[in-house]
Amino acid sequence: MIDMGRWYTVAEIGELLQVHEQSVRRWLRSGEMKGTLLGRKGGYRVAGADLKSFMDERSNPEGKEMAA
Repeated sequence: MIDMGRWYTVAEIGELLQVHEQSVRRWLRSGEMKGTLLGRKGGYRVAGADLKSFMDERSNPEGKEMAA
């Protein structure tokens, strides 16, 4: 479950989504995933709300309403 008030690291997102950290960085650089770069050594951070939005969009890529 995603904590909406929390900021996630690239490593944490990779683990949650079971993808390589480079995939997460690629999504961030391309703008597919919203995040904040905290400098070269600080890396990216992604707000829980933005991560949930990304996950929802990926599970429903055409923007169609999901059946209840």
